[in-house]
Amino acid sequence: MSVRGRDSLGGRAAIVGIGATEFSKESGRSELKLAAEAVRAALDDAGLAPADVDGMVTFTMDTSPEITVAQACGIGELSFFSRVHYGGGAACATVQQAALAVATGVAEVVVCYRAFNERSGRRFGSGVQHREPSAEGVALGWSLPFGLLTPASWVAMAAQRYLHTYGLAPEAFGQVAVTARRHAATNPAAYFHGRPITLADHAASRWIVEPLRLLDCCQETDGGQALVVTSLERARDLPNPPAVVAAAAQGAGRAQEQMTSFYRDDLTGLPEMGVVARQLWRTSGLTPADIDVGILYDHFTPFVLMQLEEFGFCGKGEAAEFVAEGRMPLNTHGGQLGEAYLHGMNGMAEAVRQIRGTAVNPIPSAGRVLVTAGTGVPTSGLVLTADG
Repeated sequence: MSVRGRDSLGGRAAIVGIGATEFSKESGRSELKLAAEAVRAALDDAGLAPADVDGMVTFTMDTSPEITVAQACGIGELSFFSRVHYGGGAACATVQQAALAVATGVAEVVVCYRAFNERSGRRFGSGVQHREPSAEGVALGWSLPFGLLTPASWVAMAAQRYLHTYGLAPEAFGQVAVTARRHAATNPAAYFHGRPITLADHAASRWIVEPLRLLDCCQETDGGQALVVTSLERARDLPNPPAVVAAAAQGAGRAQEQMTSFYRDDLTGLPEMGVVARQLWRTSGLTPADIDVGILYDHFTPFVLMQLEEFGFCGKGEAAEFVAEGRMPLNTHGGQLGEAYLHGMNGMAEAVRQIRGTAVNPIPSAGRVLVTAGTGVPTSGLVLTADG
């Protein structure tokens, strides 16, 4: 494990605008149109014009190129454009890339975006059906022939080991699902608005891949989400309170693969998130006790528990009890289990709303929010704070 110090990025940039399309199962329009709608909404929220933008960041998996989205939105010259790999693990890293560009003067206003028809178009949950030859694909050759074809099946391996090691039953995962759906039930933007669940509902839902049930798995969504990043100095002159990027980090662990890191010494944790956690705490100067709200990537419930443990909110094997007792507000928008699956981008938007005090499930005086990106893959995270 490398030993690094505090980096110099913290406090130099802020998220000043958020915008999204509606979240649906059938958008009825192209992914490019979804992206453009979200970007324009984020700029309107920030009080900025397309002409102010000179940088754009998205995911390698996004089908709408930066220059095409810029053209569709009326954005002019770009001095910075970038993409981040590894699916949902890219979410917080898009803001990190934007903050780096702003802090170094490469760009002044950077838009981060993600848009897809993940329900009506390509459905990631359907698993590997075809892929071009690649080094990443070679690693899957150790898993696919044995029936491990989907993300749920890959996560189930680690989840089963987690339960065995700590003497838990699959019901331990239900606490995460119930919490997410409780918040989604009061969020009009959430797909599961008005539809909370109980632990009994979780236990009665059908198996997907043991020990994962249907309600342990995130939904599939059509939609788009965008965020606007600029310098903290400029942010203070804009309409909304800035969400300051107090720390941003990426992480990949030893023997890292994309959700099939089965050859590590221990399958009960998420080493890639441990890398992120150490850097976030170092740079922000905060500890778990300082965090007001946790927005943790919840594509599958077991990895939410493991994240809580990697960040030090509780001991190993204790996260289910931590969630059940409500020791920290968690995924107050409903998460990907309840609001929408936007590869974690909507989670960052919720963190901004909490800091602004505009969330539908507001946490009083929420000034420090932890946000994480995809788990089981090389990943990223943020600590966002109120200004001052």
